[in-house]
Amino acid sequence: MNVSPLIHEEEIAEAVAQLGRRLSDEYRDRELTILGVLTGSLIFVADLMRQIEVPHQVGLLQASSYRGTATSPGRLELNLDFLPNLQGRDLLLVDDIFDTGRTITGICEKLKEQQPRSIQVAVLLWKKARTVVETVPDFTCFEIPDQFVVGYGLDYDGLYRHLPYIGVVETDTV
Repeated sequence: MNVSPLIHEEEIAEAVAQLGRRLSDEYRDRELTILGVLTGSLIFVADLMRQIEVPHQVGLLQASSYRGTATSPGRLELNLDFLPNLQGRDLLLVDDIFDTGRTITGICEKLKEQQPRSIQVAVLLWKKARTVVETVPDFTCFEIPDQFVVGYGLDYDGLYRHLPYIGVVETDTV
């Protein structure tokens, strides 16, 4: 499979640092809980939380609507069993990519049952052309074209998450 760089490692580092500064200002004097969506956001969450200069909790949740080599979403499956207490806290839901928006919308609806003070969404990538919901991310590092991407946590059939950049997969291989 051929992967062509779309967003270089240095660009990602700068965007994550800028977002960290913005979130530090946004959540100053608030009870912040960062919730990463497994598995794609793992690298982004780790880098971002080191850039946020206010005390915060971290939790991880499993959400999946893409399986294996699928490039179209299926039914959303959630596992919220290992979350900290969210009641009354300000939540920052962090995901790797905002595609159709259905996954984030479904997660936010489920998280509201935990009675947080607020919920905001931060994503590394946003494919605006594919968005089909009214919800939009509150914070975005990059808007990208409707291309299949891997790297920096994003995968193709479980592979390529380790790449330090975001790359486009050649369309004849996906």
